[in-house]
Amino acid sequence: MSTAQNTASAQNLATAQTRSSGQTPSSAQATRGAYDSESELLTGEAVALELRPASVIARMAGGIIDYLTYIIATGLLLWLMLSAAGAIGLPEALFAAVSIACVFLGVVLAPAVVEAATQGKSLGRLALGDRIVRDDGGAIAFRHAFIRAFVGFFEIVMTFGGAAVVVALLNPRAKRLGDLLAGTYSQYERVAAENAVVYGVPAQLTEWAATADVARMPDALSRRIAQFLRQASGHTGPTRERLARSLTAEAALYVSPMPNIDVAHSSPEQLSPELFLAAVAALRREREATGLRLEQARLAELQPTLAALPHGFPDRG
Repeated sequence: MSTAQNTASAQNLATAQTRSSGQTPSSAQATRGAYDSESELLTGEAVALELRPASVIARMAGGIIDYLTYIIATGLLLWLMLSAAGAIGLPEALFAAVSIACVFLGVVLAPAVVEAATQGKSLGRLALGDRIVRDDGGAIAFRHAFIRAFVGFFEIVMTFGGAAVVVALLNPRAKRLGDLLAGTYSQYERVAAENAVVYGVPAQLTEWAATADVARMPDALSRRIAQFLRQASGHTGPTRERLARSLTAEAALYVSPMPNIDVAHSSPEQLSPELFLAAVAALRREREATGLRLEQARLAELQPTLAALPHGFPDRG
């Protein structure tokens, strides 16, 4: 009986907290389930941003570049310091202290300083295109970089990267132990250059385009058509035809007049839906470009009036 009462009171408390925050229980559950916390980041404005964690392979390659650089630099520093210590007659008891200080400086402190100064970058990450960020997507501070570098000495240097790889393989964001303790992860930020494909009105639809009206088409549908045309070459034949027919059927509600399009794929004499979509995208682009030109011309015409002083107002400038 007491267990049931405790469960009911806990549910009532959760409902009260949800209502006090301005959400109904159903909306709170929808908010929690609307995005994947491992692949998306929910901002304060309730906008889900897609995250791009670096893969384990990319992190391994970047780590090899970084730690080879740091180990070589540490070896040179150690050789210089021990040579200088021998030249000045430093007692042998201090050689161990100098060696430990050089290793700490080269393998722990130097990576932390570089990472904090470059806001998550390093030589290996510059080559691979990723950056260390906090779990909330913000820039890291020195404490994050120091924790990662200090733990990295044990999980990367002491185990030759074995511990870091095992932990990263078991984590959805490819985090190593240092990331788990510091609250960070490696985000891939390099975006491949996109070759914009500009379509003109096909020759078969030139006469139709002279009188066609596409002004009522929603912007969202226009963007989907443009995205399909950019990605059409990557689809298989059946998928490409299916998407083209589906978009053509949606666009037909907002285009007037409609040309003779083979939406049902039943007549070889009719035009293909993809040609129609290319013509619609070209007309929308021309319409938007014309609107921008008219807006700029109107602003240029009004600029003298907007910049002039009111009538009778003295110019003291």
